[in-house]
Amino acid sequence: SSVIQFELVGVGANVADQRIVELLSAGDLVISADIPLAAAAVERGATVLDPRGDVLTAENVGSRLAARNLMDELRGTGMNTGGPAAYSDRNRQDFANQLDRLLTQLTRQK
Repeated sequence: SSVIQFELVGVGANVADQRIVELLSAGDLVISADIPLAAAAVERGATVLDPRGDVLTAENVGSRLAARNLMDELRGTGMNTGGPAAYSDRNRQDFANQLDRLLTQLTRQK
């Protein structure tokens, strides 16, 4: 059986994110830089890895979501909040290392 499946979702804000969360099971791995999606995935028992190699957990995703929401509000008022630092070779290496660790760990658990 294939581990990849194609899902077509309707049009609308966060419809794809909602479908991803619906399909999740505890122990699944989600790779995303989207903090609201990460928070919902963690709540469902998934492990979330961002593209910079940070693992988002029940212990840290709440503070990340709060910071993201604050920055979103500030941008809504017209404030220039800047953006994330450029994606670096170090980020790429951190991601690869963490992905390897997580895949090994999750494979052993299943």
